[in-house]
Amino acid sequence: MTDYFQLLRRDLTGSLPAPQWPADTRLDHYRDELAPAIHAVLRMTQDQGGGRVARLDEWRRQFVINAEFDPTLCLVASNADGILGVAQCWTSAFIKNLCVHPCAQGQGLGRALLLQAFQMFKQRGEPYVDLKVLESNLRARQLYESAGMKFVLRDIVTKD
Repeated sequence: MTDYFQLLRRDLTGSLPAPQWPADTRLDHYRDELAPAIHAVLRMTQDQGGGRVARLDEWRRQFVINAEFDPTLCLVASNADGILGVAQCWTSAFIKNLCVHPCAQGQGLGRALLLQAFQMFKQRGEPYVDLKVLESNLRARQLYESAGMKFVLRDIVTKD
């Protein structure tokens, strides 16, 4: 069976809704000491979204060698229990991964991370932000579309 993804885009030139964070949620950015915990949440949820997350050492190294990986563009939501969600964005105004730990799903955290990413890219002067989502991931597509993301194109998922 062939899998498809959709490229979605959010125009950032107008007004944007402010994120509403679940109670006791803290927002941080990537720091090397958080890398194992951030990576664990990304890996735990990668199958739901169809993304690919490299092994920890490779992924961590990208923050040093790859200009797309800016620590300030990796949003980390946590509470007293640990990391609950991550929005890893690239410098090219692209949301590479948006994931929420299963224990925190359905509480608005994914929407808050998404809206925070929109705000962040707007502050950087970007006119829009993109992401890819599996066409079969209806829950994610509903979230993105409810936040104002619009369909741009459909393409086949290629396996590396």
